[in-house]
Amino acid sequence: MHIAAQLVGLVVAVLLVTTLARRFDLPAPLCLVAVGVGLSFVPGVPDFPLQPELVLFGLLPPLLYATAIQTSLIDLRANRGSIALLSVGLVVFTTACVGVVTWLVIPGLPLAAGFALGAVVAPPDAVAASAVARRVGMPRKIVRLLEGESLINDAAALVALRTAIAGIAGTVSLGQVGGDFLLAAGGGIVVGGIVGWCACKLRGRLEDTVTDTALSLALPFIAYVPAEAIHGSGVLAVVVAGIWLGHSSPRMQSGASRLASGINWQTIQFLLENAVFLLIGLQLRAILAEVGRSDLGTGTIVVVCAVILAATLGTRMLWMFLIGLSRRLFGLKAWRWSYTIVIGWAGMRGVVTLAAAFVLPPDTPERAILVFAAFVVVAGTLGLQGTTLPKLVRALKLPAPDPAEDALQEAALQHDMARAALRRLKEVRRPEDPDDVIERLRDRLMHRSDSAWEQLGRESALEETPSAAYRRLRLEMLEAEREEFLAARNRGIADDEVLRRVLNRLDIEESMLDRAEERPLEEGRELNTPAQTAGSCEHLDKAADVEAEAPGGCAECLAEGTTWVHLRLCLTCGHVGCCDSSAGRHATGHFHDTRHPVMRSFEPGENWRWCFVDKTVG
Repeated sequence: MHIAAQLVGLVVAVLLVTTLARRFDLPAPLCLVAVGVGLSFVPGVPDFPLQPELVLFGLLPPLLYATAIQTSLIDLRANRGSIALLSVGLVVFTTACVGVVTWLVIPGLPLAAGFALGAVVAPPDAVAASAVARRVGMPRKIVRLLEGESLINDAAALVALRTAIAGIAGTVSLGQVGGDFLLAAGGGIVVGGIVGWCACKLRGRLEDTVTDTALSLALPFIAYVPAEAIHGSGVLAVVVAGIWLGHSSPRMQSGASRLASGINWQTIQFLLENAVFLLIGLQLRAILAEVGRSDLGTGTIVVVCAVILAATLGTRMLWMFLIGLSRRLFGLKAWRWSYTIVIGWAGMRGVVTLAAAFVLPPDTPERAILVFAAFVVVAGTLGLQGTTLPKLVRALKLPAPDPAEDALQEAALQHDMARAALRRLKEVRRPEDPDDVIERLRDRLMHRSDSAWEQLGRESALEETPSAAYRRLRLEMLEAEREEFLAARNRGIADDEVLRRVLNRLDIEESMLDRAEERPLEEGRELNTPAQTAGSCEHLDKAADVEAEAPGGCAECLAEGTTWVHLRLCLTCGHVGCCDSSAGRHATGHFHDTRHPVMRSFEPGENWRWCFVDKTVG
């Protein structure tokens, strides 16, 4: 009962602090650490000892898995060289540099113990990187690099720590270091691959959503424990299995299973990652008690911790500068300096650093100082980098992900999917299939495709698109249905099993209507087709901008007394017509009448094009 009360108190504290941080637009990780530090000195607050086994075996696998299943395998492949430089090269560089600095500033400390602390503080935290990146709104390329780095660097750092601890006890040869690294990397990748492959085969045969979700909750530990048992990297095993399963999910899981699993893992990730930061702060009192027994004076300890924090920050910035400089010297493609600076400053440390510090053997020289220095690095990077990173991103004027570009990519993809669905419908339709059913399927498909296109043109004067009106009215109708459902339930006129099925259908439809809150568009920013979405054909290549015949709007709509949703400009003759979400569909009608192949958006701030012949966005 006592442990249960402590866990409930921990969860309640996490919910309160994160809610207040969101309310006042403050970084939640830093707020949680600060609250944890304050609570650690409050009389009566129980100790929450952060045991290494709890973090490395209990918290780290699910946290890594939750991030890994959302990580794009395509993006990892595209950025594998850069991620390797950050996740392995930077870890080794930080271990060496911080290790030497620690050895120099702590009198009598063995060099191997300095390297041990260097390995402890080397890996930035996956949770901290994701939390800050989501809040700041960094360019997606930087976010992908940071998340890719933080997924893999824990494995390299733990191998380096294991080697340094062995060096404290005796001598370690270079061959042993290389063998340990190869065993950790190879063992982790092999175990993760086997677990991922087996899980894909098994989950492809599961039809029960509850069983599938339960299996997904066990998979991080199924991958982690065997890899550690053979002295491989459990971290790599979890990451490999998670990325594999996330990549294979659209083929092997049903829609209901993906929805249930996604919601469950979002909840787990939210609770664990925020509880981790609170636990970090709660460790301060116990750490200070141990530091108080050290022979070093208070002034010396303060100087030591400040120097180690500065060395940790400085080595990352130096490494990023060296990478950028070397790439330019050898004529290789290099990041922009603004990207280099932001990646170098986005090195927040987290729970893995503190847990790794507690792994240091009790007989390690000056162990208390090393653990306290690790805490200072965690708190210092969260406080210094976590609070200044948003200002740095704004000062460097790095572009946040453009919601208009996202909307255009979504619309183009939905259009291609709709065409594929209509082709399949034509292939599988039977002669006896009713025409009204076929028409209903076509209407539903085109409504979904048109809804995606309507997310564009948000700078137009249109107050509400047809899809938005449909969503508003249907939600009102669903509310009336739910009220009638509740009245029927209260009167007891239907069995509970029937009631649950009906409510489930209402919930599914309502979830399909809900849309995430849209971010405001950046003023003065022209919407061109993103490179990964833009296609090319002879018609798009030949098309050139022309003057609009009727810049005031769709002439046909004006003549008919109807309204339009968005406007399109023919790049052959300058005709202005309404889009396919409009009642008249005059832009498409103009193409069928004239065979003029290319139009472009005639909405303010948009310059994307569309070829009617080849069905391509350009």
